[in-house]
Amino acid sequence: MEETTPESEVVENCEEEGITHQRWCQNSSTPVLTEEKMRRKLQFFFMNPIEKWQAKKRFPYKFCVQVIKIILVTMQLCLFAYSRYNHVNYTWDNKITFSHLFLRGWDPTREINAYPPGTGPLAIYRVEEFYSTLDYAYKGYANLNKAVGPYSYANEDNSMTDMILCLYQYKKGIIFGFNESYVFNNEVIQTCVNISQSPINGLLDSKRYMADKNIQINFSALVKAELLFSLKTVNFKAAGKITPPNCYRFDVSIKFDNEDHDGQMLLSLDAEPMRLMCKGDVEYVTDNEIDSLLRSLLNYLVIFICIMSFILCSRAVWRAQQLGRITDRFFNCHFQQPLSHHDRMKFLNMWYIMIIINDVLIIIGSAIKEQIERKEFTSDQWNVCSLFLGVGNMLVWFGVLRYLGFFKTYNVVILTFQKAAPQVARFLLCALLIYAGFTFCGWLILGPYHLKFRSLSTTSECLFSLINGDDMFATFSIMSTKSTLLWWFSRLYLYLFISLYIYIILSLFISVIMDAYETIKLYYKEGFPKSSLDCFIGDTNLADVSSGIFRNNSNESLGNLMKDLCCCKNFHRSYSALSRTSERTNESAPSIHV
Repeated sequence: MEETTPESEVVENCEEEGITHQRWCQNSSTPVLTEEKMRRKLQFFFMNPIEKWQAKKRFPYKFCVQVIKIILVTMQLCLFAYSRYNHVNYTWDNKITFSHLFLRGWDPTREINAYPPGTGPLAIYRVEEFYSTLDYAYKGYANLNKAVGPYSYANEDNSMTDMILCLYQYKKGIIFGFNESYVFNNEVIQTCVNISQSPINGLLDSKRYMADKNIQINFSALVKAELLFSLKTVNFKAAGKITPPNCYRFDVSIKFDNEDHDGQMLLSLDAEPMRLMCKGDVEYVTDNEIDSLLRSLLNYLVIFICIMSFILCSRAVWRAQQLGRITDRFFNCHFQQPLSHHDRMKFLNMWYIMIIINDVLIIIGSAIKEQIERKEFTSDQWNVCSLFLGVGNMLVWFGVLRYLGFFKTYNVVILTFQKAAPQVARFLLCALLIYAGFTFCGWLILGPYHLKFRSLSTTSECLFSLINGDDMFATFSIMSTKSTLLWWFSRLYLYLFISLYIYIILSLFISVIMDAYETIKLYYKEGFPKSSLDCFIGDTNLADVSSGIFRNNSNESLGNLMKDLCCCKNFHRSYSALSRTSERTNESAPSIHV
């Protein structure tokens, strides 16, 4: 029996593992893949879209799809952003109106977001104030017709609906402060009562009403209370020649928060809008079909173009991975060495991965947007839809950097980010550990005495602002002087943190980026370091690209994609059709030296 050499075994293993492939599920074979063909395939794979157009005169489907997608998605986002702003602004203004109508003690100064806040929290401190707040809310609700806004009751006949008061109390909660004793059971009992007094019988006396209903409120055991009622309205602001008014139902909730049991019951109002189907003028609704049709058409176009982009980019990622595996087997077979991890990662195009992600996000967001505009969803879906569309659109515009990277001037920035990424990640990890130490320390020590350190999140936000030089003097001056020791500690703490991060850590961070930038500039002058794969591919000049050597009867076009999908059950194909030759040479190829 003839002995086989190790080299021949490697060649046979390479062929058995996938160098030989069938084309279109047929048994016919093509000549073996030579070094020149493999090099040409890799050169074509790493070309930019312009070079590929010059090489094969093939229409750049993916590039055109991305350009169309940017235009449509941006147009869709602008229209949705305008509608969402009007919706959020309208609901917020109604919430302010309800606060004036139903919330006792509300002051216009609370409508302005100021930091530090100009007023303290809205709260009640006496039992009479609790019942007066209920009476005030009922009075405003009973006199709804006197409001400037076009508000109506939730009943179809516009009759006043019942207000619901829900009390959440501990099962037992009796305090005897004079002898430091108590009776307590932490089980929370919910009790709801309908306040259904007719306005004809006079205004509500909630204290007497509760007594008549045999409902006792033990304020030492009261955790929270909610007063609930609903009303309807129509918004004319968004109405136009082809845009109809919007109808809403607002579920108003007045909350009494007594969870801290510190003698201060916080008072707040919330209004949750629910979109309703309007029953307006028939002719007007008919005109609205134009606007509805145009918006739906745009949504469907965006979904269609994103599905195309998803299919093309997914196909490109799959084919790149197939080519990577074939290249690795080719190197094992011809040069007795596998591809390095760095070379294998070159076949994973992260730009395509990002495009696939933004396609999924935009498809989901567009579907939700279509249902919102058809009034099949309520208001709580606006934020979810904006999240999908906003992040998806952001990634779409990030994808433009891929095409700018084909130009040397812009590619310097991208390559600098890529080169500095590992060093920046390690640097940020060390800086984050120091930052976490300052955050926990500041929250624990300064939290009770400083407005900006009252929670872990606000402490982190305060320190991050200080790093960027924002509001430094206010951070120093707001510190309370109740504790002299902690006042001096706050000075030492803030001076140390600001000096450490602004003068040392930020300077080191900039130096890491600049070092990567200088390295990339040096590469452009003296040449980039080449791996085994780069040495094998070699350089491709413009004459080779335009010479026509890359034009063949390959099946890489979009038109043959359906043929790929409709192949038979034994379908197994990698980047291109490769098969075993009938004549095998026993000569081994030389190794690559880098």
